[in-house]
Amino acid sequence: MSEWKQLAQTAITRPDELAKILRVDPEELRRVHEVYPLRVSRYYLGLIREKGDPIWRQAIPDIEELNDAGEVDPLAEEADSPVPSISHRYPDRVLFYVSHVCATYCRFCTRKRKVGNPQSLSDEGIQCGLDYIRRHPEIRDVIVSGGDPLMLADERIDAILKSLRSIRHVEILRIGSRVPVTFPQRVTPELCKILKRHHPLFLNTHFNHPREITPESSKACNMLADAGIPLGNQSVLLKGVNDDPAVMKRLVQKLLTIRVRPYYIYQADLVRGTDHFRTSIETGLNIMASLRGHTSGLAVPHFVVDGSGGVGKIAIIPDPVVHYDDEEIVLKNYEGFTCSYPTHCREHQTDEVRKW
Repeated sequence: MSEWKQLAQTAITRPDELAKILRVDPEELRRVHEVYPLRVSRYYLGLIREKGDPIWRQAIPDIEELNDAGEVDPLAEEADSPVPSISHRYPDRVLFYVSHVCATYCRFCTRKRKVGNPQSLSDEGIQCGLDYIRRHPEIRDVIVSGGDPLMLADERIDAILKSLRSIRHVEILRIGSRVPVTFPQRVTPELCKILKRHHPLFLNTHFNHPREITPESSKACNMLADAGIPLGNQSVLLKGVNDDPAVMKRLVQKLLTIRVRPYYIYQADLVRGTDHFRTSIETGLNIMASLRGHTSGLAVPHFVVDGSGGVGKIAIIPDPVVHYDDEEIVLKNYEGFTCSYPTHCREHQTDEVRKW
């Protein structure tokens, strides 16, 4: 058995064992586990410094998860699922659900209804997904997701990607995976060799806090980048984790040093069991204002709300428009200074932009 599989088998999945390690009462862990399963890799557990810190909040079951009557599937993924394992919301791309297992079950997960549940996926479902993609030539971009697709065996990953690559109208493959963050030991030379066979292939991972960038996660990301895989990061804005401008700025800057481009900051979805993580929209806008102009544009992600009911992702930014009419637009920069700019080209005008 490969080393990463042996390590994966040591993940903590029993409330009593976790309670003993953390020296907490197991009863609350048991109650949450009965509804939303527990799984924590020993590597990620080792990043916890104290109770309630940013790593703890993301990985350790909290009784607050049972006190929220939010929506089970607020993004209407099931409504956009024409066959098992496929969510087809956008015209030219689909999400392909291929695994119900993650290295660590994040407590804020959008798919709490499915992750950790073996009944949520079958081999027949995956085959139905491949057949659906073959029948729909408008699909040019496939996001391979889960769960975590990189928790599958190397041979299984290779077979799925090979099947997708055999479909002529599929141009782009993307993988969504948090193993570089929560279980970087999974990223092996063998895995990178497999992924490299199926270019153009992109990978979006999910760092939420600067402390997740360790020598181990840095090595994993650099191995993937060395295999020619462009890496993006999709953070979720989480109360008590990264809802602070200074923390988010450190995160996005450190991501670039390990060759990961900040791509999205998500407003936390309205998923049942996650209300204690949600911040206001204003918090996200303030964070974006603290990034734009104050650090490299490479480090500035999009702040996105994934609209309820399946309307899709909507990017929002702090409004830079002070005034707009037929003659000019007045804009405000990151320091609060304003300038006017003509809304139409004016012949023979030499002073088109004047600072106020």
